[in-house]
Amino acid sequence: MIDLSPAPGAAVRKLLMAGVAWLAFAAASGAHAQQPLATIPEVPATPAAADDGLGDEGYFLESDILVRDDAAKTMTARGSVEVRYQGRTLRAQEVIYDTATGVVTAHGKVSLINADGTAQFADDLTLDKDMRAGFARNFSTRMDQNVKIAAATAIRRNEQVTELNQAIYTPCDVCAEKPTPTWSIEADKVVQDKSRQIVYYHGAKIRLWGAPLLYLPLFWHPDPQAPRSSGFLTPKVGLSQRRGLSYQQPYLQVISPSQDVIISPQINTKVNPFLNVNYRKRFYSGMLEARMGATYEKEFDNRGNRFGDATTRSYILAKGAFDINDKWKWGFSAERASDALIFDKYDINDVYEQRGLFTSEDRRLTSQIFTSRQDDRSWLSISAVSVQGLRVVGTDPTTGIGNKFENSGAFPVIGPLVEGRWEPESPVLFGRLRLQGSGVMLNRSESQFGESPYLFSAYSHESGVDSVRGSVQADWRASAVVGPGLRVQPFAQARADAYKIKGIYLSTAAMATGDDAEVNYSRTLGVAGVDLSLPLYKALNKGGNVILEPLVQIAAGSDSSRVPVVVARNGATTYLYNEDSSAFEFDETNLFRTNKSPGFDLYEGGTRMNVGGRATFNTADGRGGSVLVGRSFRTKYDPLLPSRTGLQDKSSDWIVAATVTPVAGINAYVRTRLDSDTTKINRLETGADAYTSRLQGSVRYLKDNVDSNGERQENFETRGQLQLTKKWALTAFGQLDLVAETWRRRDLGVAYTDDCIRIDIIYQHEDRYSSTVTGLRLQPDRSIVVRLTLATLGDTGYSD
Repeated sequence: MIDLSPAPGAAVRKLLMAGVAWLAFAAASGAHAQQPLATIPEVPATPAAADDGLGDEGYFLESDILVRDDAAKTMTARGSVEVRYQGRTLRAQEVIYDTATGVVTAHGKVSLINADGTAQFADDLTLDKDMRAGFARNFSTRMDQNVKIAAATAIRRNEQVTELNQAIYTPCDVCAEKPTPTWSIEADKVVQDKSRQIVYYHGAKIRLWGAPLLYLPLFWHPDPQAPRSSGFLTPKVGLSQRRGLSYQQPYLQVISPSQDVIISPQINTKVNPFLNVNYRKRFYSGMLEARMGATYEKEFDNRGNRFGDATTRSYILAKGAFDINDKWKWGFSAERASDALIFDKYDINDVYEQRGLFTSEDRRLTSQIFTSRQDDRSWLSISAVSVQGLRVVGTDPTTGIGNKFENSGAFPVIGPLVEGRWEPESPVLFGRLRLQGSGVMLNRSESQFGESPYLFSAYSHESGVDSVRGSVQADWRASAVVGPGLRVQPFAQARADAYKIKGIYLSTAAMATGDDAEVNYSRTLGVAGVDLSLPLYKALNKGGNVILEPLVQIAAGSDSSRVPVVVARNGATTYLYNEDSSAFEFDETNLFRTNKSPGFDLYEGGTRMNVGGRATFNTADGRGGSVLVGRSFRTKYDPLLPSRTGLQDKSSDWIVAATVTPVAGINAYVRTRLDSDTTKINRLETGADAYTSRLQGSVRYLKDNVDSNGERQENFETRGQLQLTKKWALTAFGQLDLVAETWRRRDLGVAYTDDCIRIDIIYQHEDRYSSTVTGLRLQPDRSIVVRLTLATLGDTGYSD
């Protein structure tokens, strides 16, 4: 008996749920395993789940004919079959449901369109009654990020194991005009084992434009569908003059749901292996991460020449941050290296970055421990800091060969360092009052003056200068607008410092005997004044505005101050103690600060007036610019301020700073300090950034006649990418040291980019410092680097 009446709802739901479960599972397995190819149909338009009116339990079935055969115990829908359920749409030419066995079979252009827009396709589909096992022929899917997967057959053996046979994976566009994708991964078989949380590959080939690039007969990795699983990660392959051929294979070991470790041995043909380890752990209140590396090796230079004695060489880069409660936090960083060049020799990246409260400088490692408390009205921090210097400073004077690096013993151990700030909630005298306190203790194991060319050479191996400082400060400021818009901001500051300093250089008598001298020093400082500004605003007819703002600051108070002095040769007085104010620059950022010194040891005082003007221009389409011009005047010459800053004379150097955006996407700036008498450039920093449809890049130029280290600086840096065509571009990067008259680094490359791949071929020339048996020198390191970036697979670098 054949019945053409509507099918029972439970049977239809069973049929559709079976198809949905199988196809969705097979698609997910293929997508994460990253496989196969075929011609994949475009996703047909499907009503969104929210618009079909079916809800969670409703279903819709449509076909040309629906046959229920009670004798054969089958239900068959034929001709343009479409079933909708829970936001998914299943389409096929024929769907057969065996009511006795529960087996579902679909034939002819089977497709499943999910609510998120992804789709799966097959010619034929069979699934058992429990939806645990099944088979699909000519299976394919289109996923997020334009990922396409196809397989000759897809087999779901049970709830844990799924196989794709003759599978291909690609995120590239494939069509009749372009049947071969830019890149793809093919595999004879891909097996996803959910119980073991592993994906196995048999006979995998990575292809570029159809040509085989890499063949792997068998490999496996953790199942991406699993939360986390142990397994091998992407290897790193390179070729350099220093280490020869290098292969680095990371392995992830999951220790617990909250901790793991990556063990990454680096195998080199010219030098001994190097082991890297990265341990991570999450706590309820914070996190811990520790990167470590070690080897047993001799010294070697940029050419791979080995010399000296073999020894253990290692590094550690660790950090931790924890919440004690909603106000208190604590943390630490540990950064140390046995060799100053270890990061260069073994190409270890991401070294000089902030891991705690204080930021590491380039080629310096900072270890610290700290705690802090913050609420709406106050801030308190307690910390200790130690620094290791890795910078090259010359040739070893004892041997005359090899590199000499910074003496880390001359860096003070800072600790404890205590800083606090508190502001009362209510105004004081109609203004804001801020109370601050600071205290620090510095200890050195070696004298920081050991390398002086004449006076202190005898003390190069003596103990360094130790000191203790305590400071308290009150800062009051109010603000009012009077008359036609004149902004008046009166201010007052008061500060008291106390020092205790111990060191052999502090008295002539101590120098003669070699004994330590001790100095107790205290001072009180204060300043009062007013900031005045009168912004003049004019709106433009076509949008935008112009603002002219004259600025004046008048301040009077204590004279400038520096901490204890020493009588040097020929009775000349030399100021030596300056721990925190040596990096003193005079520019637009501190032009209107009452005390321009960045630290406590040097204080800018006296009666002075800071004068300037700012002009700003903006248009409705985003173009515009601004310029600031100003200088400082004082009543008398001030010898305590560094001469290189241009602040000593009654009239300071001129400060000029400007930015301009001539067209959308291009920004330029200039910051300069001009001599007060000759208008000669004493310091200049200028550059531009461009972000347009064809050009992306930046240029930087810096000239400083005397920097904070007493050296002359002049360098130029540029980087950019010029788009020649839609797919081809030129890339460049350069660092030019104009003082040494040498290029520190030059890169010139060509890049190819399409919808799913980027290939960079770059020529690199870099001058590196290297430890050699022939003395300190910059050795050139030339290389050709090929970088291959595959969409959805990340960045893999190959260098030659």
